[in-house]
Amino acid sequence: MKKKAVLFDMDGTVLDTLEDLARAVNRALEEFGLPAVGRGQVRAALGNGAARLIGACVPAGTAPELTEQVLAWYKPWYAAHCREETRPYEGILPLMEHLKAAGVRMAVVSNKPDGAVQELAAAFFPGLLEAAVGERPGVGRKPDPASVLAAAELLGAGREECVYVGDSEVDVRTAENAGMACVAVTWGFRDEPELRAAGAERLAHSPAELEKLLLSE
Repeated sequence: MKKKAVLFDMDGTVLDTLEDLARAVNRALEEFGLPAVGRGQVRAALGNGAARLIGACVPAGTAPELTEQVLAWYKPWYAAHCREETRPYEGILPLMEHLKAAGVRMAVVSNKPDGAVQELAAAFFPGLLEAAVGERPGVGRKPDPASVLAAAELLGAGREECVYVGDSEVDVRTAENAGMACVAVTWGFRDEPELRAAGAERLAHSPAELEKLLLSE
């Protein structure tokens, strides 16, 4: 299914960001006297942007005004600490290098704040990605297809020339909404049964397996 361009989700797909995200969430909760949450709860809440993440981690019944305060505190703190434990998954850098050598253009598309997306993309994938698109005003959050279509345009590729790679039900729906081919990966924040239940038809269990899929004719 070799395509002109590959669009990657970021969290849980190319970067293991869970530790930094969980720490940031709990620092924000602590700041407002709210109970901490476990990494599993944070993991399950990822994929829908910062507002949904915080909304899922504050206690049930928390006033909307307080939730907004927690979110407002969380965003700059995470932006300042987003690279402390975050790393590319093993095998991702060789995968990207091989795709680039094969002439495939690449971008990342994420529901995390655009500033953090730009910083992480530049820090971990220099010279590999040609575009990075995060949550920002005027661009709908996934599963709205606006962000992946914007990334495709930056790469000069039509939707039929792209494959979208992600690790969650949000990514599967995003690809469907964008009219793009999709590969779901199983090493991220959702397990294989959840991905299949969401409608994923092509799955990769390792970056090496993903590479074979992406470069197969």
